[in-house]
Amino acid sequence: MPRSKLYRSVYILLFLFLLFAGLHFAKGFLLPITFGGLFATLLLPLTLKLERRGVNKGLSIFLCIVLLVIILGGIFWLIGWQLSGLTEEITTAKQQFNEIVTNIKQFIKDTLGISVREQEKIVEEQKTETGKAASKIVGGIFMGLTSFMANSVLILVYTFMFLYLRAHLKKFVLLLVPQERKKGALQVMKDSQEIGQRYIGGLARMIACICILYSIGFSILGIKHAILFALIGGTLEIIPYVGNLTAAVLTLMMAMIQGGSTEMIIGVICVYIIVQFVQGYILEPLIVGSEVNINPLFTIVALILGEAVWGIPGMILAIPTLGIVKILCDNIEPLKPYGFLLGEENTNGKKNFIERLFNKKEKS
Repeated sequence: MPRSKLYRSVYILLFLFLLFAGLHFAKGFLLPITFGGLFATLLLPLTLKLERRGVNKGLSIFLCIVLLVIILGGIFWLIGWQLSGLTEEITTAKQQFNEIVTNIKQFIKDTLGISVREQEKIVEEQKTETGKAASKIVGGIFMGLTSFMANSVLILVYTFMFLYLRAHLKKFVLLLVPQERKKGALQVMKDSQEIGQRYIGGLARMIACICILYSIGFSILGIKHAILFALIGGTLEIIPYVGNLTAAVLTLMMAMIQGGSTEMIIGVICVYIIVQFVQGYILEPLIVGSEVNINPLFTIVALILGEAVWGIPGMILAIPTLGIVKILCDNIEPLKPYGFLLGEENTNGKKNFIERLFNKKEKS
């Protein structure tokens, strides 16, 4: 390998290392800005509609942010209200857990010859270290909640400022572009903005549809607190694969705790399979748009990187951010190969499934 190519490869690796290290250490600064940008993208169409109807720019942005706070607050209130009704199930779960522990102790005594008293002594010795670790975890959770509350205010401020200064930011980007490329840059910004709005807004609508589908399915099966688990299942859809699996496990545990029959457990699995099929082959192509589908390889890579850099918020932001990156790559000529690399093949894709569905209807 020529020395120049070796240097170039080393420079690229060094740049990527410094980039992700910088993102990790600047988490407290960049996280609210990123969420603010995504919320601003989501609220922009509604803001423009209000402005076209004669509402003052600042007032229209303020009303949209208030609406966003009401919706998110309503979701959190609904989850909290549903969680408050889980007290009886938690008590039942503790009883079942104690029975399992008792059986395990008896099994250890019969097979390994360790008496129950000796087992309890070992557990007591471990409790001291566990207690210290638990106190650290509780302290971390408390600090995380405090940080979240502070960041919530910052996110709303950033959302307002992004929307209010959008024309100023647009002019700044144009100043960076040579005169002969300004027209093309304007078109790229327009296309990326429109597709980005459809993508983020479509993602929100898809999650709402999934919540409704889960609610219907779980209610038919007779799952207690069906709305709560539907909200959990729909919200966790923003974290592909991991979110689906977590929501399915939680719902199955709930079905077992309430003494669900084998038919109910099989029914829960069937509901998840049906909803995932509807999401993947109907909702995503029709609502989100097949032009911003990310292939599974880079979806997993984005999730792992997001968690490594920013933790759980990074996993939540990974897919929408990668979707916007793909949109930009698809609209900038030199970056189109990377957009193709991030996307899915259309040969046997979801879009073709929908087209075949409608074509069959037309023929009939």
